[in-house]
Amino acid sequence: MRRRAGRYLGRRPIQIKPPRGVLSLSFDDIPASAWRAGGPVLGAHGLKATFYVCGGLAGGTNLDLPQFETEDLQALYADGHEVGCHTFEHVSSLAISPRVLEASWARNAAWVAERLDGAVMDTFAWPFGDCALEAKSGAARRFKLARGVRDGVNAGRADRTNLQAIGLESRRIPGYDFDALCAEAAQTNGWLIAYGHDVSDSPTPYGCTQRDIERLILSAKAAGLEILPVSRAFDRVTG
Repeated sequence: MRRRAGRYLGRRPIQIKPPRGVLSLSFDDIPASAWRAGGPVLGAHGLKATFYVCGGLAGGTNLDLPQFETEDLQALYADGHEVGCHTFEHVSSLAISPRVLEASWARNAAWVAERLDGAVMDTFAWPFGDCALEAKSGAARRFKLARGVRDGVNAGRADRTNLQAIGLESRRIPGYDFDALCAEAAQTNGWLIAYGHDVSDSPTPYGCTQRDIERLILSAKAAGLEILPVSRAFDRVTG
């Protein structure tokens, strides 16, 4: 019930009105393969994505996968990709108080700024997609937007503290029609956001293959979508 409340209550509405439909690609947690295998696909198309970082995962493992090293984060930032906030510890907002969550945001901000020459993260992705109703006001104050995991294209009026997205995840991809989703974003002048995790030929249920990323990019290009990282896309779609 608390998860549903965060999705549907306490909305901070914005009007989605880009000149044409937009796609944003993003990666949560930043497993090492997200950059080392996903980055080359983006580079081949001249595209930039958003990487949602948890400073506390640096150099460690998550789901038995090696996570990014500081050098990976610095490399992707130097290459022009956006770095967004995902809490410091990768913690659900449903498991902690708003005060503790805001402390986690601040700790992550300081950690990133120290390693990326003062970089400021202005977008947030809720870990696990868990958006606590009582945390939305803090997210609205600190960030341009917060992204969730509820399927769909953002079009018309949307909640900037819990934007919809689709999962570039092997457990979800068979249920999606990328061509249809991109066509919907084009027809509605909407904003399609995709998020993934690891990238490999044998991904976890939460990851995808390089080919999956390629397929979505090609569908977006065929539909005439503009492809932008999340923060820049927000500026575009809100005018």
